[in-house]
Amino acid sequence: MSSPPAQAGRTARTPAATRPAVTVLSGLWPAATMAVARTLLAADPNLLVVRHELGAAPGGVVHRQVRDGSGIIEQAHVELTRRCVTCTLREDVLPTLARLATTRPSSDIVLVLPDVVEPEAFAAACTQCRVDGAEITDLVRFDSYATVVAAEHLLDGLASTDDLSHLGINAAPDDDRALADVIARQIEYADTVVLWGEPPDGPFEAHRLGVLLHRLAPWAVHLRAGDQPTIDATSLAAQLRHTDRHRPETPGVLGRGLAGFPTGVHEPIPDCGIVSAVFRARRPFHPYRLHAALDEIGARVLRSRGHLWLASQPDTVIGWQCAGGGIGMRALGPWLTAVADARWEQVGIHRRLAAALEWDPYYGDRHHNLVFIGVDFDPVDLHRLLSSCLVTDAELAEGEAGWRALPDPFAGC
Repeated sequence: MSSPPAQAGRTARTPAATRPAVTVLSGLWPAATMAVARTLLAADPNLLVVRHELGAAPGGVVHRQVRDGSGIIEQAHVELTRRCVTCTLREDVLPTLARLATTRPSSDIVLVLPDVVEPEAFAAACTQCRVDGAEITDLVRFDSYATVVAAEHLLDGLASTDDLSHLGINAAPDDDRALADVIARQIEYADTVVLWGEPPDGPFEAHRLGVLLHRLAPWAVHLRAGDQPTIDATSLAAQLRHTDRHRPETPGVLGRGLAGFPTGVHEPIPDCGIVSAVFRARRPFHPYRLHAALDEIGARVLRSRGHLWLASQPDTVIGWQCAGGGIGMRALGPWLTAVADARWEQVGIHRRLAAALEWDPYYGDRHHNLVFIGVDFDPVDLHRLLSSCLVTDAELAEGEAGWRALPDPFAGC
């Protein structure tokens, strides 16, 4: 029997078992990230290590290097139409993966992302961008997303209040992301986190960093490497490659709680000083009181994330994230209680199941789900502060009409 022809303008999908496996390495500290890449290459000389570095030229220049066990096999400077992360991914990173999958189909790939690229952005580009009419996932199999963190710099990085532009490492002229935000999101998206090297303060600090990383990404596999004079390359490769850990259907960190996935762990008793506390509540935040408490909340923790709702904006899910002392809030779409029944089918099955399981006759699916992670903060005191920002019984009794009339410093943001 003959097989049906491939769709016009679309490359036939290669079976998963024969597609090159791609391990994506992220990390803000290139020395640590490349140390892991070189270790994997030592274990398998047929492996291809692909690295892109963003240049500083106004028009946008990317330096691409491809190597295998024999050394550098490809090196080029690529000029982009403009200097931005999306351009880099679309115009060179994805085409390079597609080309190598065709010319070296028997070689797996380790892709080292540019330092300030967040893996979630790369994963999104893989689903949105085509290469010569084909989806990149038709040509390669994304096996794992691993983030490498340098033990000697992690804590300072998460506590930093600098942004990328002030440090001169921004990915575009308008890239105003905070350094701590980027580090946190690189860790949180990973299915595997590698703590590389030995911190200056020795074994206790190493253990403390391990606890912190587990609190930041409790869903990930956590490894330690580079803390001994010699490295077992074969062992590290076995823990990082061909693990099939990547689950593209899992929502991003701000959408995890809405779909019933954990946003973090509730570990209020300090472990080496590290505290992780989850705050959940049904009644909404009073917008003015929450706004007044933002500075105090941000000063207490290294990282916070999740979603909430404001009494003055009862239809909207608001994503929340905090790092480096700064707090970011953005709309994530409507609550299902504000959506017509006929439109529920447009929402993912995990979101619908999570909403049905926790549906409240009065609030519907509206609720807060926030996790706070930091060093030596009092989770009970923080809970009191957050609870004081909720609407009172009298305010709650006014109903939605009264809530919408509350003074709202977040209006229009």
